[in-house]
Amino acid sequence: MKDEKRTTTGQASGSLPNRILGSLRDALNAASRDDRSGEITLGDKSSQLAAGAAEPRKPTTGSAHPADVAAALAPQPPAGSAAHAVREAKSATREPKHYEAGEPSTQSLRAGAAAIARPAAPAIGAPVKTQALRGRPKVVRNAFHQDPVVGFLVVVGGPGLGAFRPIYEGNNGIGRGKDQRIPLDFGDDTISSEEQGYIRYDSMDRSFLFVPNLAKTNIVAVNDKKPTGALKLELMDVITMGRTQLAFVPFCGEEFDWSELTDLKE
Repeated sequence: MKDEKRTTTGQASGSLPNRILGSLRDALNAASRDDRSGEITLGDKSSQLAAGAAEPRKPTTGSAHPADVAAALAPQPPAGSAAHAVREAKSATREPKHYEAGEPSTQSLRAGAAAIARPAAPAIGAPVKTQALRGRPKVVRNAFHQDPVVGFLVVVGGPGLGAFRPIYEGNNGIGRGKDQRIPLDFGDDTISSEEQGYIRYDSMDRSFLFVPNLAKTNIVAVNDKKPTGALKLELMDVITMGRTQLAFVPFCGEEFDWSELTDLKE
């Protein structure tokens, strides 16, 4: 009598231990039932697994994680059961994992698939390789590349210090303009733009003469002397024009002249 009362009271009161055990028992019973949703029962589970092992599984595409694939293939508990609630809670708390496709694998090179690398052809106008010189060199002097240089004027004072200007055979006008044969275009505006003086070299007597242009206002000097006519120049004579000083350095003279090269064409 007491047992029946205890049982009736326990069912009526619905204590917490009995409710947990009842829910767990219902979940186990639901997992063992076979319904229309494709669930497998405990009775034919072994036959279903055997059939699945006999039939090869098709490979899945994409980048799904193996754990997700296994969870998708596992039997799903019925909705509303305790097992279904536990499964939903676990899937909600687990962070989704993303897997990106890996880098493409190295491709094999087949014969004829790509052209064989060849050294690039030398570009047009590329410098020619230096050749080795054997035996006695043969020097050719058949024509001048430009007017032959016979001497130099080196700037030793004023604008353009350290620069030089070549002196050519014949008559050379000296001025600030760029069209002069000896242009002193270093910024000294006290030099006349047109011929303020001349330097003349004569290959017949191999001598240099300085001739001032007396028509110009500015006066020139050679070694602090103010010439009024032609004056012979010697090595390291200093010519002063405006604020510029020029040292004379001959290349041709008594020791050498271009006319000594007998193989030059007339």
